Amino acid sequence: MRVPVSAAIALLTTLAPLDGRGQAAASDAVEYPDIVHRVLTRGIEAGGFPGAAVAFGTRDSVLLLGGAGRAAWHADARRVSARGMRYDLASLTKVVATTSAVMLLVDDGRISLDDRVARHLPEFGGGGRDAITIRDLLMHRAGLPAGPRLGGADTPAQARRAVLRTPLAYRPRARTLYSDVGPIVLALLAERVAGEPFDRLVQRRIFQPLRMGTTGFRPTAGPAVAPTALGEAAVHDPNARRLGGVAGHAGLFSTAADLARFARMLLRGGELDGVRIFREETVASFTSRQADGRPLGWDSCVGGGRCGLRMSDVAFGHTGFTGTSLWLDPEQGVFVIVLTNAVLAPHAYDPMAVLADVRADVADLAVCAAAGSDVPSPRLRSEIGINWFHAGAAPVALSGN
Repeated sequence: MRVPVSAAIALLTTLAPLDGRGQAAASDAVEYPDIVHRVLTRGIEAGGFPGAAVAFGTRDSVLLLGGAGRAAWHADARRVSARGMRYDLASLTKVVATTSAVMLLVDDGRISLDDRVARHLPEFGGGGRDAITIRDLLMHRAGLPAGPRLGGADTPAQARRAVLRTPLAYRPRARTLYSDVGPIVLALLAERVAGEPFDRLVQRRIFQPLRMGTTGFRPTAGPAVAPTALGEAAVHDPNARRLGGVAGHAGLFSTAADLARFARMLLRGGELDGVRIFREETVASFTSRQADGRPLGWDSCVGGGRCGLRMSDVAFGHTGFTGTSLWLDPEQGVFVIVLTNAVLAPHAYDPMAVLADVRADVADLAVCAAAGSDVPSPRLRSEIGINWFHAGAAPVALSGN
């Protein structure tokens, strides 16, 4: 089955009338396009996640914005919506908050990517760490281990000191190893250079100007939070909890609607609705692939389960352990966001495989819709070769935005 893109766009725009800022109008009577409905309900029925918030569009508009399923598996759990459900972003924190904070300070002329980290954080020096640069941390080539060892830290202050004393796992720049330690150090560096707490810096300079009112650390009042194994308001990552809930590698919460504004800002070269967050040159520098194939702070799209098969070679993005993802393709001018709490008591043998299939299909559909080409029926790859089981709960209905 193939759906003409004109029909698909007509269905997409029934989600809610959109104005020039990608903001939904007052109508709440919205339905998902049938083709996206199939993808998301298959993932829910497969037991990969109890619900999802999804957004995709272009630099100029949001084409799809909505929620599917519920925040938890029980029948009376709150229905998911793209504006009214915040998710624990996990490692999306690394790019939405931490890499963005570094970009701000580069724009301000307060740091250079080739500065030694210990120049700004003397406590980080020693133990071979003096040679590490800010660029090394962004590229995960600083020689730091995959994660910090904070088990003995009783307070956030002790946890911070332990991070800054993390022993090297290998010689800086000898290899690439994805590390949570690097973004934590970058957040501490940004805090020191800016002279204000990290969470306040990104709120004041990024989230508030972009009108991302549901985005922040340590959520309290406002839209509901999709629970993880630890409940609704607690960050899932244990090291982020030891650091007090504000950390460079995890801890940020947001909605699909807010992240859509962030994505459009990047696709527009650092500006949205007349508000400039970053210089265009800085956005281009950070999101272009470096010598090792990764952008600065971000990850590259290599196809498959994370970003589909239709994004171009210049696409960049990131995923989060809790079941979140954000991908942007500046060549085709498209972004796609999928937020889930797949870590919440999954009802599938391999929930991340189910989630990977859903991410890939939604990404492929987003590219097709943005390009104005025919939209193929999703392959629903997860129907093949995965040992699902459904725990017996009735399939959940789709909701509005």
